[in-house]
Amino acid sequence: MSGYTKLKIVSLKSHPNYNEVWLQNLIASDPEILGLGSLVVKDRERTHRGRGRLDMLLQDEDSVGRYEIEIQLGASDESHIIRTIEYWDHERKLYPQYEHTAVLIAEDITSRFLNVVSLFNGHIPIMALQLTAVETPEGVGIVFTRVLDTVKLGLVDEDETVFDITDRTYWEKTKASPAMLALADQIYEICRSFAPNLIQSYKKNYIGFRLNNQPFNFAVCKPHTHSMWLEISLPQNDELDSEIAAQGLELLAYNRHFGKYKISLKAADIQDHRDYLKTLLKQAYDNRS
Repeated sequence: MSGYTKLKIVSLKSHPNYNEVWLQNLIASDPEILGLGSLVVKDRERTHRGRGRLDMLLQDEDSVGRYEIEIQLGASDESHIIRTIEYWDHERKLYPQYEHTAVLIAEDITSRFLNVVSLFNGHIPIMALQLTAVETPEGVGIVFTRVLDTVKLGLVDEDETVFDITDRTYWEKTKASPAMLALADQIYEICRSFAPNLIQSYKKNYIGFRLNNQPFNFAVCKPHTHSMWLEISLPQNDELDSEIAAQGLELLAYNRHFGKYKISLKAADIQDHRDYLKTLLKQAYDNRS
């Protein structure tokens, strides 16, 4: 057939010229080849005392996401799973300020492997990437296919319990300044302009909403002493990132696991961007509905 070229798939495990070190160097030179976004290399062959060495630690360039990556040429196996989860667990305990994801890379990810790993997913954020090596006259080309993705965690309100309920006095005494609580009130009033039946819901770690006597957290407020974080449940995309930044709002790291934009607000931000914030909140409300 004219224009057709049959690809020659090769195994890196048995290849005389390409090995795991070569693959690590390739990923280090161009981390975006993994298809996980704009990443930077934080470490390679990272020593975990008593556990061995983590092959690679990558981090989101403009965020707090970290990826604990374990590479295995050939087929995946049980030890591959165990090592990756151990490294992930160790890193998240050492650096809890980051959002950690375990990433397993292998040339052959078996159905048994996927079945086992899928048992953890939802409890442990874990991905599986299958690499395919294609030999060409110019060298070897590598393609990474995401065969198992992290499970997006449930909405905040899906796990609320009656024991988590607090009140405004609790926040005034232990969490936030009156000025920042006032910002949460302003966000509440903005939301009531398009959803008049919403009620503020004070929880230990955030101030959310209730609708028809049920949790309805399309957005939550987290007042502090000098600022307030507004988290809005919207899918991330580059256009929206640029749009929020163009407004002059302070955009914090996107929460990939819960699918939330996080914006740090001060009093002037709500005054200057009230209409835009209303647009974002209304969109999240409609999506939640």
